Amino acid sequence: MSIPSDYDASPARYRLGAEVTRRYADAATTPLHERIWQLLPERQDELVVDVGCADGALAAARPPGRAGQLVGLDSSAVLLRDHPRPSLRADAAALPLRNQSVTAIVAVNMLYHLDDPLTALLAARRALKADGLFIAATISRRDSPELAEVWRPQPSTFDAEDAPGLAGQVFAGVRVEDWDAPLMTLPDAAAVRDYLIARFVPPSQAAAAAATLRTPLAITKRGALLICGG
Repeated sequence: MSIPSDYDASPARYRLGAEVTRRYADAATTPLHERIWQLLPERQDELVVDVGCADGALAAARPPGRAGQLVGLDSSAVLLRDHPRPSLRADAAALPLRNQSVTAIVAVNMLYHLDDPLTALLAARRALKADGLFIAATISRRDSPELAEVWRPQPSTFDAEDAPGLAGQVFAGVRVEDWDAPLMTLPDAAAVRDYLIARFVPPSQAAAAAATLRTPLAITKRGALLICGG
C-alpha cells in the first residue's frame, strides 16, 4: 500500500520533520542529500532532476560552484513555491522530459507515495541519457527501531526491502547502500512527539506515546540508497 501524500493539505507536517532533523541530526553522519551529491559525478553537461523535490533540500545541499543545473519537480504546488527555480509541477509517473535528456534523476523518500512506483522508474529510465544515473532513497520496515513499542513504519509500495528488486526490473545495474546508522538524538518528550507527528502519527497519540519513553532517545536510521544505471 502506498503511503498517503498530504503535502498540499498539511505542509506543516513535512516541515516539522525537516526541522526535527535540522535540530537533532547526528553530527557524525553524512546528511542524505550531501551523500547524493557525492555519488553524482560532476560533469559539464550535468542536468539533475529532483523528483519529489518539495521545498528544496537537495538544492540546499548542492556543493558551491557545482557545474550544471538542478531542476526541482514535484506534484505539490504548496511546497514547490519555496523551491529555487527552475522548477516544474508534474507527476513522477509522467515526467515532462525529453527522451535521454538528463544526466541524473533523484527521488528521495517519495516513490512509496505511488501506487505503482514501477511507472516512475520507467519514466526515469526513458528520460535519462545512456550514461545517466537514477538515485532513489527509501526507508526500511525496520526504521527507527528504538520506537518499535509505539510506532513502526507501515509497509509501502517501495520499502528498502523490496526496492532493489523493483529497480532491477528497469535498470541493468543497481547498487545498494544500506543505511543502518545513528540518525539523531531526541532530547525530550516534545522532540519525540514531533518526530512521530512527522511520521503521520496523530498529535494526541504522538504526545501520549512520547510520554512513555525515556529521553534522551537515540534514533537509528534504517533504509537504502539505490544507485541505478544502464
